[in-house]
Amino acid sequence: MQTNSGAQQELAVVVGATGAFGQAIVSRLAAAGLGVVAVARRADSLNALKAQVPGLVACTADISSDSSIEAIADAVDRPVRMVVHGPGVAVAGGILAAPTGSMVDAVNIKVGGLLRLVRAVDGRLSAGSRIVAIGGHYGFEPTAYAAAAGVANAALVNVTRQLSLAYGPRGVTAHLIAPGPADTPRLRKVAADRAALRGISVDEVLAEMLADSSIGRFTTPEQVAWAVAMLLDPEADSMTGSSLMLDSGRRRGLP
Repeated sequence: MQTNSGAQQELAVVVGATGAFGQAIVSRLAAAGLGVVAVARRADSLNALKAQVPGLVACTADISSDSSIEAIADAVDRPVRMVVHGPGVAVAGGILAAPTGSMVDAVNIKVGGLLRLVRAVDGRLSAGSRIVAIGGHYGFEPTAYAAAAGVANAALVNVTRQLSLAYGPRGVTAHLIAPGPADTPRLRKVAADRAALRGISVDEVLAEMLADSSIGRFTTPEQVAWAVAMLLDPEADSMTGSSLMLDSGRRRGLP
């Protein structure tokens, strides 16, 4: 795995750093020898993360707003080896019931946010830098319960490929990681909402979710963090523009 052994430590910029995925990714990238700029909306959550990761730079910013471009740019003072865009979006229900505004909000956070992040660090990227978006299984396999997340994550597939074309001549690669449902507090809240809607138990909903996996498992934040760190390897160059599925065997379609 490539890390900078020189006097100037390269940076990873992680958006959504205080979530379950984000915390695991921050820890993994810091262990790989990168300095980390952690971006999230809440200063208190960032301060708690900073106490756990020595040297972490906290950047309070709302990635859904263009003001985040300047905030992130001001926090970055060195070459950027990797950016990771992993904010979550609200689960607003299925396509027939979800407010139309939830679709717009989700695309703004996922797609608009990725573009804001990239523009904030553009001048710090160089050959070998990685642009990584955390999408999701529902972008490839739509569900009746998460229309906004599905639409936004599907859009990320296209944007990742466009970024790979735009940055390819500079030797910068773009990647999408698509986890399946992950065993996090957020998933359990979603399961509780579905259970209440259907009049069944949370355990029954979780069992149905597990049954969708060919190995009967949820994805873990640590597995997502492993995939992110793996992309630091020079061999990952050939993966640019592609999607790495971490869905525990949930996707059935081809390709």
